[in-house]
Amino acid sequence: MYSWVVRLIEQSGYLGVGFLMFLETLFPPIPSEVIMPVAGLTAAHGKLQLWLVILSGTAGAMLGNIFWYLAARALGVERLRPLVRRYGRWLTVNWKEVERAHRWMDRHGSAFVLLGRLVPAVRSLVSIPAGLLKFSFRRFLLASTLGTLAWTALLAGAGFRLKSDFLQIEQFIAPIADFILLIMVVAYLWRLATHKSH
Repeated sequence: MYSWVVRLIEQSGYLGVGFLMFLETLFPPIPSEVIMPVAGLTAAHGKLQLWLVILSGTAGAMLGNIFWYLAARALGVERLRPLVRRYGRWLTVNWKEVERAHRWMDRHGSAFVLLGRLVPAVRSLVSIPAGLLKFSFRRFLLASTLGTLAWTALLAGAGFRLKSDFLQIEQFIAPIADFILLIMVVAYLWRLATHKSH
């Protein structure tokens, strides 16, 4: 996978960076923790400009973010009602919680989207609740762009600064991502065990 990412970025440049980040956001076959450090490393070797690497990675990721937001918004929260009624236990949610989440999103949605883009293993999922709950597209776009820009800049900057194999960055980020994923699994199992339908 690593060699394929390197080859695509070297051959396609900024377009390759944007395309890979778009794919990563739509369906994460390759994590951004690999793509952006490799792109930053390529910039460190003088083949690309770091600021254009960051912008192209952000643009590609934002195309994917907007796709998921619009798809979820088209589905709509009302179409979610029969799914919640039928599969609420497995989704670990009831309709009162959906309504509560809607109110919460109105008040704190920008912070949720912005901070969510900075969390490994969560960042690709943020667009779905924002779209389902019809969070303001303008606020979504602003918060999502800022968070995505910060994330891509962090990873590309790390690759640029280290001027070495992305594995050094992955060794730092991967345990954090694994820990967050573990917490999500434990939280899901806890919600499943204690779920009460209304």
